[in-house]
Amino acid sequence: MSPALEKSRQGNGECNEVSKSKVTVVGSGNWGSVAAKLIASNALKLPSFHDEVRMWVFEEVLPNGEKLTDVINKTNENVKYLPGVKLGRNVVADPDLENAVKEANMLVFVTPHQFMDGICKKLDGKITGDVEAISLVKGMEVKKEGPCMISSLISKQLGINCCVLMGANIANEIAVEKFSEATVGYRGSREIADTWVQLFSTPYFMVTPVHDVEGVELCGTLKNVVAIAAGFVDGLEMGNNTKAAIMRIGLREMKALSKLLFPSVKDSTFFESCGVADVITTCLGGRNRRVAEAFAKSGGKRSFDELEAEMLQGQKLQGVSTAREVYEVLNHCGWLEMFPLFSTVHQICTGHLQPEAIVQYRENKL
Repeated sequence: MSPALEKSRQGNGECNEVSKSKVTVVGSGNWGSVAAKLIASNALKLPSFHDEVRMWVFEEVLPNGEKLTDVINKTNENVKYLPGVKLGRNVVADPDLENAVKEANMLVFVTPHQFMDGICKKLDGKITGDVEAISLVKGMEVKKEGPCMISSLISKQLGINCCVLMGANIANEIAVEKFSEATVGYRGSREIADTWVQLFSTPYFMVTPVHDVEGVELCGTLKNVVAIAAGFVDGLEMGNNTKAAIMRIGLREMKALSKLLFPSVKDSTFFESCGVADVITTCLGGRNRRVAEAFAKSGGKRSFDELEAEMLQGQKLQGVSTAREVYEVLNHCGWLEMFPLFSTVHQICTGHLQPEAIVQYRENKL
């Protein structure tokens, strides 16, 4: 059992301060702020954790001239990415990445996936002792040797075990404590997964562990591509039947690609919160769907970069970049014809097809 896990599983009595686990959240966007709020509420209650939860903030200067980190620490609120929600008096924002993680033995990564390689490079050699990580990051890195999941990137570059947490999680709803579920994917021993479940679970946020890191993570990654497709359908006012068909085809392609990439992926994972539930909620209410809808309404004349900047106030889309990465994998492996929905989404995003093409293909059966 790792020291980080052993510390977190001590009895319900008083714990020595030195033995308590320390948590740092690496990321402070919409979802990162909500993750910090969930963890902070439990850190105060669980005797095996330090009360203080550090949150690394990519420093920004607000329109009034104040630094975002200073405002978070002064008001206990991320006024840019989660306005109106108190994070918890024990959340401390820190703009220095190395300092934020310095004493932590439990790291929670929750940033746009395109930034993760740079973050890991900055932390390379800076993580000491027995540290556990969990990734809430949705996306993948595409390398010459094939796709690299973010949890694998973290494990390889930092030399630490990494679980994942994915699910039907629209951050603003969880922030106001509406009931939601999530799935923790783990490999090896279940003990560390149970610790993460304990750290995230609240009466309104139910977390379930699943022994399938790759399946859980791929669900969280690929569903954003399906959400882009659903947004095209909404923007073109094609109706609920069409949207349901796109969601069904998308889920089928998610499952098929996951199993081709990682044969160990379990069928049952797609019936967890990270699977079908996440597809539904993201296709109904997520940011990828919303921006794709605006793209389709413009007839593809306004770029995703322009719409992202206008509609998301600094937040990042994941679906468009993930669609490109998936397309690269499919093209490299000779699988494009096997995944017509994924292929078509990318070609619409890049302007090679019109949004109407989302339903102008024949589904290929695997």
